[in-house]
Parts: sequence; structure tokens; C-alpha cells
Amino acid sequence: MRNTIEAGNILIKDGTPLPDALRIESQLCVPGWKLVADLDGFALDREIQRTGWTFFSLAGAVKATAFGVDTQKMVRRAIKHILASERSGKFNSLEVTRVTSKRFLGVSYMSVDAQSRHIQESYFLSKRTQ
Repeated sequence: MRNTIEAGNILIKDGTPLPDALRIESQLCVPGWKLVADLDGFALDREIQRTGWTFFSLAGAVKATAFGVDTQKMVRRAIKHILASERSGKFNSLEVTRVTSKRFLGVSYMSVDAQSRHIQESYFLSKRTQ
């Protein structure tokens, strides 16, 4: 299992229906969300498509910044901020697209960019989300 969150990682909301044939390893990342440990976004998309389900990318990137000393704690705080936003109820997975370490006036911070994703059985985006 991986301990670090980096670009390409996928988080899936707890309780998200998944195809029976899909076997993924995951670990708790932030409350209510699990980090897929064994597949990146491209590999997970291929595995989901093989089962006949779809893995949508929803329009619009989301970004957050967190300050601190510990890199991974800052990344997790930024992800929590993204997931706490109003838009988080409209998708059941999230792909981390960029994690950038920065400094300003000697203060370290992390910038996290992510893409909303959605796993579902139908090819048509349903109004009901998990």
C-alpha cells in the first residue's frame, strides 16, 4: 500500500457502487474517502471499462492549497478542502492531477489540483450521485 498521495492517484467515496468483477486495493485517505492503492487513473479507467461500467471525467478542475511543514499532511488537508466544497456531492471519485510544493517568504505550502470523476454502470451521466 502506498503512503504518499501524488498525481495520478484516485480517491473513491465510501459506499460507491462498483462492478462485482472489479477488485481494487484501497486504504483510508480522508474520512469518507479511500485511496486506490494499486491502480492509477488510466489503469482504473481500463479496468472499469472492461466490466462494462464507465468512469467519467466531469468538467472543471478543482484546486486547493494547504500550509504547513509535513508534505503529506498538507496534501491531505488540501484534499479535505476540495472534498468539503459544494461540488463534492456531485461526484463519487477524484483524480489527483498535480501536487506541487511551493514556498513564499519562507513559508511552505502545497498546491493540489484534481479532477472530479464519476463511476457508474450506465454510459449516460445519471442525476443521482452517491
